[in-house]
Amino acid sequence: MSCLFFAALFSTYLSISGIEVGKFPSIIHSSASQRSLEESIDWSKYPKKTVVATGYTAGYESTGKNPGHPEFGITYSGVKVKRDLFSTVAADLNVFPIGTILFIPGYGYGVVADKGGAINGNEVDLYYDTVDEVYNEWGKRTLDVYIIEMGNGTLTENRLTELNENEAMQVFRQQFNRTEQK
Repeated sequence: MSCLFFAALFSTYLSISGIEVGKFPSIIHSSASQRSLEESIDWSKYPKKTVVATGYTAGYESTGKNPGHPEFGITYSGVKVKRDLFSTVAADLNVFPIGTILFIPGYGYGVVADKGGAINGNEVDLYYDTVDEVYNEWGKRTLDVYIIEMGNGTLTENRLTELNENEAMQVFRQQFNRTEQK
């Protein structure tokens, strides 16, 4: 019954937002609230690309900017960095344009919002709040990412908020949103 409820909410959201049904993964298990996002979706339906994934922060060590800098925490697309259900990531814009939505196993959804100074080719840089999280939770990995939607070169705060507030996906949000857990 809860699966039907979430499916109804999701289809209502899609019809109101104008997003095509095929753009986002569908939940395939009825006990989604007890499963991780990775276990609840059939990722084989999406194209994948092997990448080298590293982590970055908004801090000086990654961006050369301190908290007092006017562009601190602001990505190339203009949105603020965010670790959430749909987190901001950096990529080579020739491979993954701004706005591309990826699913990164072990990390979650990443929305390309930044170009990263040292990112070239099949590399992505995943946003984390702290340097400790970058090293202790991620490090450097070679893995397959799933391409949910190719970007069109733009991303807005409204679009990022819309993705993160998708009602059908809220059952998974606590897995990725550290600020709600604190």
